[in-house]
Amino acid sequence: MELTDMDVANASLLDEATSAAEACQMSYNMFNGKRTKYFVSESTFPQIIDVIKTKCHALSIDLVVGRPSEFDWANAKEYSGMLVQTPDNFGNAYDYTELCTKIKETGMIFTICADILSLAIFKTPGQMGADIAVGSAQRMGIPFGYGGPHPGYFAATEKLKRKIPGRIIGISKDVHGNQAFRMALQTREQHIRRDKATSNICTSQALLANMASFYIQWHGANGLKKIANKCRFMSQIFMEELS
Repeated sequence: MELTDMDVANASLLDEATSAAEACQMSYNMFNGKRTKYFVSESTFPQIIDVIKTKCHALSIDLVVGRPSEFDWANAKEYSGMLVQTPDNFGNAYDYTELCTKIKETGMIFTICADILSLAIFKTPGQMGADIAVGSAQRMGIPFGYGGPHPGYFAATEKLKRKIPGRIIGISKDVHGNQAFRMALQTREQHIRRDKATSNICTSQALLANMASFYIQWHGANGLKKIANKCRFMSQIFMEELS
């Protein structure tokens, strides 16, 4: 939560693309199906767009893929939300604060798909004013594994916590007064009335999420900043060598 500056975060979803698709469905659910359009930036990773397309097809959501700079603001109230990515498919990192301010005026739910390691040195989704932050936690010490599996993170503001997919783990106390962790919140109707569920996600990369959390704790805030800066430095060298 501190990396994203959001109020609540879940105990991991299947992967980054699944998290983004769940953000799309969650935005749609917030308006009870009255806003049938959803906008995704065309510079989002193609595999994420593909999974969102599948989700939208199943829910009869009209998905629009394009440039945020060319968004149809005149008909903004037909859209339940917008998703952008930073750094995007071309490696560009953006500050979406101004865009977020315009989106909030329309009532849309704003989602930022962010590289979690980059948040150690870049402006966070929470600081930009996003409603939802999603992405992959693979950067936090998880091997590439030929493309997966990698835990997907999902963080949101306090007002959206009842709609959040997956599970939220909270800190409690046992009968002896010792600190304990327990499942504090889970998608409603997930096991009983599945047709009424806000999300049917049941796959949680719990082991990989724990590995990522230990990696974060081991390195600490300063360690993560050093790693993020090194990645940024090495990518700069690579870009210059290519040119």
